[in-house]
Amino acid sequence: MRRRKLMSKIAFLVAAEGIERVELTEPWKAVEKAGHEPVLVSPEAGEVQTFDHLTAADKVPVDEVVADVAVDDFAAVVLPGGVANPDALRRDQKAVAFVKDFVASGKPLAAICHAPWTLIEADVVRDRTLTSWPSLQTDLRNAGASWIDQEVVIDGNLITSRNPDDLPAFSEALLKALA
Repeated sequence: MRRRKLMSKIAFLVAAEGIERVELTEPWKAVEKAGHEPVLVSPEAGEVQTFDHLTAADKVPVDEVVADVAVDDFAAVVLPGGVANPDALRRDQKAVAFVKDFVASGKPLAAICHAPWTLIEADVVRDRTLTSWPSLQTDLRNAGASWIDQEVVIDGNLITSRNPDDLPAFSEALLKALA
């Protein structure tokens, strides 16, 4: 008799607003299609506001509050971008501590666009190679990382991409890391 493989839970960690919608929805769909369970995690309960660049888009219900989750609850973490989202997230001590502990666990963490700001705040980029939205390259270098302009960069358990155009490669790298 074959045993059914249990789905892995994947945390999508976001702030209350400023999330670039496509950077949340496209990896979410890829994770679901691959048989994993995406879970929206945020510092506060309720809903989060996504955006299409600067225009408000969909509101999405939060599944879990970051203060109530643990690294062991998830197989991977995805940090969507948007400018305001990671800027707010990096000011939340519990979110930053969760990211720091998750990276230390060795499990995959995928960050796209402006999301590496949260990685910088968690002090997990030193001596790592990453990519991001181009305007973050100085921030990443100042935090001790090497920055390269490439659609997806994998350095150990960190997966990073530059922008929504890179979402297919970003999602593929995440799914490969979960295999």
